[in-house]
Amino acid sequence: MKLVLANPRGFCAGVYMAIDVVDQLLDICPGEPIFVFHEIVHNRHVVERFRARGVRFVEEIAEVPDGSIVVFSAHGVSPAIREEARAKRLAAIDATCPLVTKVHAEAIRYARKGFQILLVGHRHHQEVIGTLGEAPDAIQIVESPRDIPSLVVTDPKKLIYLTQTTLSLDDAAVIIDALKLAFPEIKDPPAGDICYATTNRQTAVRAIAPSCDLVLVVGSANSSNSVRLTEIAANVGTPARLIDDASEIDPKWFAGVGTLLVTAGASAPEDLVRGVIQALVTRCGAEVEQHDIRHEAVEFGLPGTLKAAMRDRGIDPSGRRIVRGDDGAAMREWFEKEGIGFRTVDMTVRGETMSG
Repeated sequence: MKLVLANPRGFCAGVYMAIDVVDQLLDICPGEPIFVFHEIVHNRHVVERFRARGVRFVEEIAEVPDGSIVVFSAHGVSPAIREEARAKRLAAIDATCPLVTKVHAEAIRYARKGFQILLVGHRHHQEVIGTLGEAPDAIQIVESPRDIPSLVVTDPKKLIYLTQTTLSLDDAAVIIDALKLAFPEIKDPPAGDICYATTNRQTAVRAIAPSCDLVLVVGSANSSNSVRLTEIAANVGTPARLIDDASEIDPKWFAGVGTLLVTAGASAPEDLVRGVIQALVTRCGAEVEQHDIRHEAVEFGLPGTLKAAMRDRGIDPSGRRIVRGDDGAAMREWFEKEGIGFRTVDMTVRGETMSG
């Protein structure tokens, strides 16, 4: 069996940042309890590893003792949650992805200008809940074209749509097209809201999956962007399976499979991808090719709230940075160490660079 490894895959810059925030807090606050509001990112393994190191995950700010450290997850929170944290004198560290923060800022800005906002996304996703909280009187959520007839629009000329950052490009396009048909004067956001990592990972699957017989997506079931990758594969005619790790692989899936695509959602650690590759090579004698679709060089800086926490403890934050983790060289070294044949195929569409 031929195994094709999609690139890019796995952790995005926002996930690196959020995870590194908690890692650095564990380093600079030894012995202090650290609480995280919701899962820091939507991946079971990441959450369990932090739990094993003493981090406590809560679903209500009321669960956090007064004066404690609380981290807001990568998905962002509403102003009401921030106010709850202030009332309890919590040391709040904001690990919200900057691209989610951008959508929050757009919601605030357009609500102040008197616009009605149609927020395209999943109603119960933490990111959408947080964005809705920024301007609840101005925002209506649109999950599908079926929601459009029930929308209440008072002035079609002062209407804008925003989107959840982790949507499927295909699904979002269907909803946006329907909104533009219903409201021809609706405004686009100043810049696309679906994040670069979501776009790039979906582009890779869309480009590679048609030439494959099966797609394995490494990621958790509550990860929106991971689920979207399985949908993208299905949309181009290739069946896909979502797995948390190698233990969930079912050998029955591979009957008649000559070429298998492996990718990972933006919150899935690379070591889980390696585990899947190792299992497939052992069971199926797979040969591995990495298909490079887009190259990413994206990094966000330390959040200001984390820098402030460091200064409070006499630590100079200027020498600290976000640790990006694995790169292509590390993966090649791992393949060599494991004795697995590996080559790359350059199918680059364009590069992605960002800093913050």
